[in-house]
Amino acid sequence: MTEIKNAHFTTLQGAYDTELMEATLRIRRWDPDTQRARFDTFTVTVPVTASVLDALDAIKDTRDGTLAYRKSCRMAVCGSCGMRIDGGAALACKTPMKKFVDAGHTITVSPMGNLPVIKDLVVDMAPFWEKIRAVKPYLDTKDEEVPDTEWRVSPEHHEMIHKESLCILCGCCVSECNSMESDPDFLGPAALAKAYRFVGDARDTDTRERLRDLNGAHGIWDCTRCYFCNQRCPKGVDPRDAIAKLGAESFKEGFVRDEGARHAKVFVDSTYKGGYLRETELVPKTIGPVNAVKDIPFALQLARAGKVPNPLSPHKAKDNDEVKRLWKLLEKEAKGAERPRAMHPDAVREG
Repeated sequence: MTEIKNAHFTTLQGAYDTELMEATLRIRRWDPDTQRARFDTFTVTVPVTASVLDALDAIKDTRDGTLAYRKSCRMAVCGSCGMRIDGGAALACKTPMKKFVDAGHTITVSPMGNLPVIKDLVVDMAPFWEKIRAVKPYLDTKDEEVPDTEWRVSPEHHEMIHKESLCILCGCCVSECNSMESDPDFLGPAALAKAYRFVGDARDTDTRERLRDLNGAHGIWDCTRCYFCNQRCPKGVDPRDAIAKLGAESFKEGFVRDEGARHAKVFVDSTYKGGYLRETELVPKTIGPVNAVKDIPFALQLARAGKVPNPLSPHKAKDNDEVKRLWKLLEKEAKGAERPRAMHPDAVREG
């Protein structure tokens, strides 16, 4: 067996009785004293079963004790070890090293994006937690009497928020959010997914007020729908899907004054009328006729480039009756689906 220098210090002690491999990592370092970044490359011997986090542990234990990063459970539960691996956010403890070693690839490890870097791979999570707190991440039953025992929620009603309940608040989705990169005040996918977890909760009675707040500036409609949050989430929460659900709930409650909501409504109305998006209606109905007039010079440039369809002959699906039939079916199902309410324990006992 290969002798490992300082093996008695490492968190991998006891794992070296298996097959070993040489892993090479290129790590972005940040020195808070000099305010300068650099890249350091390390090669360490680790078991073939090692994760990226295990490799970082080996580097810290045997090569450079000043390397800073976060970790805790090492089981993809706590969310502490979120970082960028080859440019995409992931949990270091959930990412195996062997696939990179087998490919002869040196991975680049860097801190998560859209959050201030404190040192090396450690980011300041304060802005993240501020946004989580901003969406009121707790049940609000208002004036309802608090029961002595638990509320009764059916499995079907719990399923509506099951995915959102899986969030471990690791910040991987926030790291890759395009909207947050351009607008740091955007609530972000993690906070909005958490918001839907309570908007969709059968026990919560603060739905309308929650949605009103979420329809404000930097809220639901500022999402660019890039779906990177879904792609990078290590737990399958799919935050973008949660944001879409918030949009649907907002429509039900009549919150359609935001430009983003109006933009979405044009898509709905256009596809109902003709089966296609009517591009010529999109701008005026989204930003209003006055602002649309201001954009006429730009529209003329688009027209000269052949980018504006003929408004007198809009696209229309050949079988638009079928499109309308499907829309009416969806509307009927939506109207028939009442918002679920949890059963108060007293009502259960009385029943």
